[in-house]
Amino acid sequence: MLPSERKIYLKETLERLIGSFEPSGKCEATIIERVVCDGYVRERVELSAVSGLSFAAYVLIPDGYEQTTIPAVLAVHGHGYGSREIVGLNFDGTVDENPPGIHQHFALQLVKRGLLVIAPDIVGFGERLLEGDLTEDGLAPSSCYKMSTQLLMLGKTLTGLRVMESRLVLDYLASRPEVDAERLGIMGFSGGGLISYITAALDERLKAVVLTGFTSTFKESIIAVDHCICNHIPDILLYAELPEWIGLIAPRALFLESGEHDPIFPKQGFLQSVEDIRKIYEAENAANQLSSDLFPGVHEISGRYSYDWLAETMI
Repeated sequence: MLPSERKIYLKETLERLIGSFEPSGKCEATIIERVVCDGYVRERVELSAVSGLSFAAYVLIPDGYEQTTIPAVLAVHGHGYGSREIVGLNFDGTVDENPPGIHQHFALQLVKRGLLVIAPDIVGFGERLLEGDLTEDGLAPSSCYKMSTQLLMLGKTLTGLRVMESRLVLDYLASRPEVDAERLGIMGFSGGGLISYITAALDERLKAVVLTGFTSTFKESIIAVDHCICNHIPDILLYAELPEWIGLIAPRALFLESGEHDPIFPKQGFLQSVEDIRKIYEAENAANQLSSDLFPGVHEISGRYSYDWLAETMI
């Protein structure tokens, strides 16, 4: 099989493995909040992608774009209390005055660099926990186990639902009048990295991708370390190791970031994965489109190079 044929084969296989969901049609949006902040405007919008299933997202619009359209980024949070964790808010919607946690309020870092950012609530977290998992402080871990096991019995995966919603969020993002639909990117942390790489592999509208706190090999991470069940896709290892799946993004711009002391996506797996992905990019004459950073940290976002890389790549 030629490399180009294998790439097509793997993309088709990936779509099949995560399971299909029928979208309700065009991703409709209703603005439910608009707040003027320092250097940007924050909107809260309600979106609907699957019949009977709606969800909210924050849209951060930088000041000073009025004379032109601007690039936009889909920001995908990992395990935690949802989109508010990455836009500088507490679970109850109040401003978070504390030092940021492992997500580092990364959506704010991107809007400050002139990018329009959309941060949707990922199903299974925050306000999108199952009713039986809701707590007053919103700090229940997730509803991943219940959702994943029930979807698996239907031949589907929670990742498939999350990716489908992400692609419809991109439809909405591209339709906004402020957005240059030819300059769309995505940044995902941890479990959000899983959603981001698959979304980018399947949707070539995404021109630049940042994966942080996720890149590894299945052997060194998902198999070797206890992970949330939402990281497991049936049969995926029968076809390729994780670096080859991530390599489906080539030749588009890709930045890989990981903490040197990350206990669940260990250093060895990250370095091996970067090496394997680099070979894929070199084979597509796109080595200059791949960057990486192993920073001195744990399972967290750094952004010391990736924020500026994303802004410079898209602007």
